[in-house]
Amino acid sequence: MRYALISDVHANLPALEAVLADIDRRSDVVAAYHLGDLVGYAPWPNETAHLLHERSISGVSGNYDSTVATDYKNCGCRYEDPRQEELSHLSYDWTRAHVSPETKRLLGGLPFQIVIRPWGGHTTGTPRLTLVHAHPTSNLIYVEATRPDAFLGKMGADAMMERGDVIVFGHTHVPFHRAVDGRHFINAGSVGRPKDGDWRACYAVLEFNARGVEVEFIRVAYDVERAARSIIESTLPDDFAEYLRAGGKSPVNA
Repeated sequence: MRYALISDVHANLPALEAVLADIDRRSDVVAAYHLGDLVGYAPWPNETAHLLHERSISGVSGNYDSTVATDYKNCGCRYEDPRQEELSHLSYDWTRAHVSPETKRLLGGLPFQIVIRPWGGHTTGTPRLTLVHAHPTSNLIYVEATRPDAFLGKMGADAMMERGDVIVFGHTHVPFHRAVDGRHFINAGSVGRPKDGDWRACYAVLEFNARGVEVEFIRVAYDVERAARSIIESTLPDDFAEYLRAGGKSPVNA
């Protein structure tokens, strides 16, 4: 059983279209899911949400999705300096002003968590796949690859994981896979706003097989200049265009 998992599109429609086309070419993928943060930072929030809805791609709510849907005071993002905070607020205000009522309805209807039994729920001892945006208790917690095993062990306990279970998340925009005590922790990276220095869209293909669990991180080239030009032509900060071109290495918050 192979699943495609996409996260943190952040309204980057060209990146999403390229990733979906790549998934469509993989006939062995049984289903695709998204891990939230569909909007913010790029000028296609409505198109992004509606494309995933039209494709019947289910997923979970990210912090950006729930805050936009409820008109919260900010996006709940982490800031590293005053400029990042300023840009984050500009992005959030722009997104709130440009999302349609239908998009807000779609974002507000996303669940916090999805649990999948790849081999069905009719037998015991089979692995469970849990999908969240950031962490099983909060969408404001950043789970980086540098987190110690003890942190991931506690995270697994919070998600009621057993040996062989898998939890997949995003939020940090940097992919990784680690196993702790037989439990698998996978960050799917970011489709629309990578932060690891590689501008290409990133998503994960997760396979459950007789050997256990295997994951592959797929990088997909897309028309990043189309995305950058559209940002510059909008009233969003031009900084966001350079951020996409640089794969997140310019000083802009995510």
